[in-house]
Amino acid sequence: MRAISICAIAVLGLLDTGCLDSRPIHYYTLQTPPAPPAPAAPSGPALLVGNISVPLELQDDRIHFRIGSNEVGAYQFHRWIDRPGTMVSESLVRALRASGKYRSVMEASSAAAGDYILRGRLNEFDEVDRETIQTSIWLQVDLVDMKTRQVVWGDLVRHQEPVESKSVPDVVASLDRNLQTVTKETVAALSRYLARP
Repeated sequence: MRAISICAIAVLGLLDTGCLDSRPIHYYTLQTPPAPPAPAAPSGPALLVGNISVPLELQDDRIHFRIGSNEVGAYQFHRWIDRPGTMVSESLVRALRASGKYRSVMEASSAAAGDYILRGRLNEFDEVDRETIQTSIWLQVDLVDMKTRQVVWGDLVRHQEPVESKSVPDVVASLDRNLQTVTKETVAALSRYLARP
């Protein structure tokens, strides 16, 4: 009888704990407005934007944060609609198309053909809590010549953007501004490389 009572209390405790964590999950997306498409440059190269790989901790849809130098965490009830690597890839495609310097810009697929493929690694995409709150994006990209399969150019952009307050919507807004800056810098550096004689 005593064992049954203990089991019943344990089950009720577990149910109660589950009820306490039944808060709704809030989903977020970056509202980077699509730039108006510029006319394609007939003589420009055709670009493919390939996979933007991410470390293990960024492979899920939770919004991540870092405290100090070593502690890493994630908001359980605040999540992205898309994964960070996908959002960065889409941002690069939009910005490259809007530049008007390329014959075509497409996401890489088995059916897509291009002169170059831009691929990368997103090392950071998170909130950073130190003396002040900011967001950090660290993007490394490589440009591969599709004929030779050789890396012909690379760039590393790391940018931090302040956050207005310790609220998740403000963190998302900061990451949105941050990604716009990182994308612009990456696209400008790539354009300078491809414009060389």
